[in-house]
Amino acid sequence: MKKITYLQAMREAVRLEMIRDTNVFIAGQDVGVMGSSFGQTAKLLQEFGPQRVVDTPISETATVSLAVGAAALGLRPLITMEFMDFMAVCMDEIINQAAKMRYMLGGKTKIPMVIETLCGGGSSAGAQHSQCLEALFTHIPGLKTITASTPADAKGLMASAIRDDNPVIFIGHRGLLANSGEVPEGEYIIPLGKADIKRSGSDVTIVTWSAMVQKSLAAAELLAKEGIGVEVIDLRSLIPLDKECFLNSMGKTGRLVIVHEAVGTGGFGAEIAAIACDEGFDLLDAPIKRVTAPFTPVPFNSNMEKEYLVNEDKIFQAVKSLYE
Repeated sequence: MKKITYLQAMREAVRLEMIRDTNVFIAGQDVGVMGSSFGQTAKLLQEFGPQRVVDTPISETATVSLAVGAAALGLRPLITMEFMDFMAVCMDEIINQAAKMRYMLGGKTKIPMVIETLCGGGSSAGAQHSQCLEALFTHIPGLKTITASTPADAKGLMASAIRDDNPVIFIGHRGLLANSGEVPEGEYIIPLGKADIKRSGSDVTIVTWSAMVQKSLAAAELLAKEGIGVEVIDLRSLIPLDKECFLNSMGKTGRLVIVHEAVGTGGFGAEIAAIACDEGFDLLDAPIKRVTAPFTPVPFNSNMEKEYLVNEDKIFQAVKSLYE
């Protein structure tokens, strides 16, 4: 084990996969000479050359189209898209091409491609650079959608995503990039579709992902002082979903709180709540609570954005309300 940042863990996973498999290549805006805006691909151009670290024009549509074609012909492209918001530009290529091609060709071809992107508010980047849009992609059959909340998870999930034979949306969070943590050295794989219990507890289950895992753990510390034991489940993989993990936890605690940074309306938390009701209603001793952003664009003003975002206190209050 070694202590590195979330950003370094992502880059290490990509580098090791590029060494392991010469079919893996990177493409995206500024991934080469600049090493990406946030440094995800720093120094990879020097190591692997311009045929495997490809700077593309400012066209998300062209970049994703390149990836779909390359994947269909046997390569394993990793597309870097700095802001998740920009994925709206190339939704046809993602939803109607990448997600459906293997199905429509009867499984005769695979589409092993990864779109690595970053989401999240907290830096006054405004309404077009701060969104968490994971729910858009979980609605599309043929896509896998994963998130990472720790450096170790970032490394293990990225490696698995690159090796997968289906299109994977890997969603990082800009607010986590500088976070440090213990990460296994060398090759490290976390299977897609496996949630992780980040904290055990017997009174309330919190289901969450991405940056909200850290907020939920902080709230759990405060709730422990109130005598409430919180179990924090990091889904890590939204599609495929490890529903058995949170249903088993509900059976132990009898209470469920769902936390995500995205707006509540149509958010993936609603799917968790629906599964909990469909398959675990008899396990619940209290109503399900969701803690989400309000249904409004992300504010630019820092004070307004602070009020908009989910924080430890909002999670704390939601859990406490289950005992009123």
